[in-house]
Amino acid sequence: MRALRWAGPVVIMVAALVSLLAGPAAAATSQVRFKVTYGLAGGLGAIQHTLDLTSSPPGGNDFSCKPGSQHPNPVVLVHGAGANQALNWHVFAPMLANNGYCVFSLTYGLNGRVPVGGMAAMQTSASKDLAPFIDKVLAATGAAKVDLVGHSEGTVMPRYYLRYLGGAEKVDKYVAMTPLYQGSNVLGLANLYQLAEKLGLRPVVDPLIGAVSESGPQFLTGSDFLNSVNSGEAFPHQVHFTTIVTRYDEAVVPYTSGIAPAGPNITNLVLQDQCPTDLSEHVLEAVDPVVGQDILNALDPAHAVPVNCFGLPRNSG
Repeated sequence: MRALRWAGPVVIMVAALVSLLAGPAAAATSQVRFKVTYGLAGGLGAIQHTLDLTSSPPGGNDFSCKPGSQHPNPVVLVHGAGANQALNWHVFAPMLANNGYCVFSLTYGLNGRVPVGGMAAMQTSASKDLAPFIDKVLAATGAAKVDLVGHSEGTVMPRYYLRYLGGAEKVDKYVAMTPLYQGSNVLGLANLYQLAEKLGLRPVVDPLIGAVSESGPQFLTGSDFLNSVNSGEAFPHQVHFTTIVTRYDEAVVPYTSGIAPAGPNITNLVLQDQCPTDLSEHVLEAVDPVVGQDILNALDPAHAVPVNCFGLPRNSG
């Protein structure tokens, strides 16, 4: 799931139009510390961080932040493959900080061969990067649990943490943008990979793909990694999951791969069911003001407000 793959001209124009037409934020300005720019402008503002492996997004990683009673869980943001924290969370980190959350993010999955995150095997990223980072956040904030917000690979890799590393006891809410719970068959690659396996070519194919990204084959429908995290209690009952998918997802194919099985702790949202004219695809969800409203509602359902298709999330500056 390439986090820098921008949509076509029509999608970009619509994103820009939504950003331009969005109305004023309807919340107390006293909490606003950061100006948040959505849509095309927000995406363009993030591009400067394409190869930035050290910076935090605005509003993120203030380890002196102590959660208040209204938002007792710190929020940990988990970026997608080929991205980093500053690039992926240029919009939603400051949005969350403006709304009173302690916001934290990390760049994970560096394999030393390409200068982007999310390239290491996902079980490695979960155990060596995500798990200790969450422990660090909990220790610094004194909180009992965190909430996770993930995009693309950031919706899949943490499931290993939940399933095998005790994460289900440390995570309360899990918001997943463009998830691929059942993997992707983009360009028919999953079919080709399965054919290679049947022909006994995995020992040849895996090292070739792994030379760039060990996580790449794990995204494909039917991969050993996905079969593993989807076994048993795939969506732990004590964690509340919200998924936000888009019908125009060109990276998660089919987009319904990101719809979780129905359950009392599952909420599935299709972007176009809320706003039919929203054409955001895989990448643009990370700068979409409607998605921002969904995130705020998912993290604080007691104070959820109806989504405004042409408005901004509260406290946007």
